Amino acid sequence: MLPSSPGPSLSSVLHELRIRDLGVIDEALLRLHPGLTVLSGETGAGKSMVVQGLGLLLGARADSGLVRAGRPLLAVEGIIGVPPGHPALARAHDAGGEIDDGELVLARTVSAQGRSRAHVGGRTAPVSVLAELGELLVAVHGQADQWRLRRGDEHRDVLDGFGGAAVAEARTAYEQSYAALSTARTERDRLAVLDRDRAREVDSLTAALEHLERVNPAPGEDAALRAEDERLAHAEALREAVGTAHSLLLGAGDEYGADEVVAAVDLIGRARAALGAVLHHDAQVADLDGRLADVGYQLIDLGGDLGGYLADLDADPSRLAWVQQRRADLLALTRRYGESVDEVLNWGQQAAARLDVLLSADARLATIEAELNGLAAAVTRDASALTEQRRSAARRFESAVGAELSHLAMGSARIQVALTAREPGQNGAEDVEIQLAANSGQAARSVAKAASGGELSRLMLAIEVVTSPQPHPSSPDAGSPQPPSSPALPTFVFDEVDAGVGGRAALDVGARLAALAQHAQVIVVTHLAQVAAYADRHLVVRKDDDGTVSASSVIEVDGDERLRELARMMGGGQSDAGLEHARELLASARGIPRGQARTGDATRRADATAP
Repeated sequence: MLPSSPGPSLSSVLHELRIRDLGVIDEALLRLHPGLTVLSGETGAGKSMVVQGLGLLLGARADSGLVRAGRPLLAVEGIIGVPPGHPALARAHDAGGEIDDGELVLARTVSAQGRSRAHVGGRTAPVSVLAELGELLVAVHGQADQWRLRRGDEHRDVLDGFGGAAVAEARTAYEQSYAALSTARTERDRLAVLDRDRAREVDSLTAALEHLERVNPAPGEDAALRAEDERLAHAEALREAVGTAHSLLLGAGDEYGADEVVAAVDLIGRARAALGAVLHHDAQVADLDGRLADVGYQLIDLGGDLGGYLADLDADPSRLAWVQQRRADLLALTRRYGESVDEVLNWGQQAAARLDVLLSADARLATIEAELNGLAAAVTRDASALTEQRRSAARRFESAVGAELSHLAMGSARIQVALTAREPGQNGAEDVEIQLAANSGQAARSVAKAASGGELSRLMLAIEVVTSPQPHPSSPDAGSPQPPSSPALPTFVFDEVDAGVGGRAALDVGARLAALAQHAQVIVVTHLAQVAAYADRHLVVRKDDDGTVSASSVIEVDGDERLRELARMMGGGQSDAGLEHARELLASARGIPRGQARTGDATRRADATAP
């Protein structure tokens, strides 16, 4: 067996797929690896069920008819290795999923009643999240599963990725120019809206700011005046109460209505005199005397503060009138512009800034109109440069994909990249569509409509090969590696890629799948030995006697077991001739001379000579 091909640093790897009660599959466990893995088996053994199970795991529409007869639900679970920095990590975290040692667990169940549930990283999630993760992790190429070319922007991204640095630089320059133009247009439109109602708003703001300037409030002034108003309005009551308290503490005659006032400080003095005669008899009494002294000092200080308050208490009626008028002026502001003076002042700052914008709108609008002409010219220039780079990339893409198709039993097919001019937008001044004429004389149509399931899978194989990050056999620039068409290559799954293919073309299909597997994980469902011979690992789906597929029925074959499976796939059975044919095929796929393949264990020789 050949060593597994290493994937790129940002590639995900599907490690394990477990399926239960899906169609003919009772239970199946597939352990997968990087490189090229093929899945084979007799007709009806459940190979396509594996692809359908993977589709369900990646958010495909659920069908209760897929649930195994007599079972309540089907279940599919996958373990995917996701490296740091992969965009799928962020989406999984957004859905509440957890990543354990770089492995993301996805699960999907479908009940016999049609109810579907999804789990991402151990957390329940909408099925749509599985679909979003699927587009980041796995590309399924079979029948109608060509998600990479489902939308127009995907056609453009494939072409731009193939175009390499030249297209990337032109696209970056255009996007920057277009962003600057869009920002200026947004500002121009905003100022134009301001202009319509500007005069009325300017008058309103000017009047409000003049009112605010006349009153000229100070921060916190409303609260301070409220307290002063309360004090001045009750000045006489305050004077009488504080005076009585002052008299009771320090003594001040009978001016506050008392016939005889005994001051509190005098009482403290009498208490200390009573204790003075016995201080030397008990230390505790001495301590009590000290505490009485402290109380006396505090009473004297408090009496002084009360006297000071009385001296400062202002009962001037004119001051009270001024305070009340000032509060009325401030109230007129707070009723209009805020609940407090501080809020009014904050509003005033915002209003002044808004007024400045309105008053300068005419000059700014004229400046922007002048800028727009230059920005529009830059967009036109950069759009033209991007279009030219895309046209050049399109010609090379057509040539490269066409050369690949000639090796994939589609020699009469013609690939075409249509660039249709439109108004400049965020991604350029043209729509991009990859089209195919499957046969000579046919008009080119969108790839999703122009090919059968097998042809479409082979077309996608050709596209994946030419957009892989390394040179490919048919590339006109084999010495210049092409960049990947996406920042993180997914796992590729091909079903029906060999439909209607045989002979030498089948070997070419296998060779190109192996080339793609040098840079990504590739899983292929096949019935052709010519394709299976190129695999790094070969899995076989086998039915039990009762027609079901159990966990033990998906096995990895190697050595003589693999030779027998290849012989079966070629119709040679277990005959010596069939095994010899399988041995030669396997050796040919691994570049071993025919003479060596006819002696000994071909698989062991292949492993021994493989780089």
